[in-house]
Amino acid sequence: MVASHDPGQIFVMLESTAFRQMMSRFTTGITVVTVFDSVRRPVGITVNSFTSVSLTPPLILFCLDKTAQIFPVFEQATDFAVNILASDQQPISQHFADYRHHPQPSDLWSAQSPAQAPVLAHTLGWLLCRKATVYDGGDHSIILGGVTELDAATDKTDPLVYFHSQYRKLQS
Repeated sequence: MVASHDPGQIFVMLESTAFRQMMSRFTTGITVVTVFDSVRRPVGITVNSFTSVSLTPPLILFCLDKTAQIFPVFEQATDFAVNILASDQQPISQHFADYRHHPQPSDLWSAQSPAQAPVLAHTLGWLLCRKATVYDGGDHSIILGGVTELDAATDKTDPLVYFHSQYRKLQS
């Protein structure tokens, strides 16, 4: 660990593997953030750095790696959807995390998608968002979105969660 010599900076330089391992101890839900690309094909990426920011107005944020192959699509998009995955949707999470090694599951896209962004089928719910602001966050961009529409499933209750670099199920 190396502390910054600039008294105006609060950052401490940590070894990235140690930081990643520590952050894996924080349980997160799993989302897939989806957009239409420039030719209106639905695309997305698995994201666990998602949180609500404000109730009034309804705002959310997620963080996206600037080196992600899909990053330019999100730079250009004005609307996106956040899909909250259910406990049985691990294959969907894996596909959008690394589509080269995980085939696309069948029955992936919802026929009920709003015109602005594609949504996934059979999730716990989705939020349609309009990009409000993008902030620099080191090697990631922090994308703030205003929620314009949402839909929650009534037939699913258990989320897909991630802890210590593994998918987990909640114990009742």
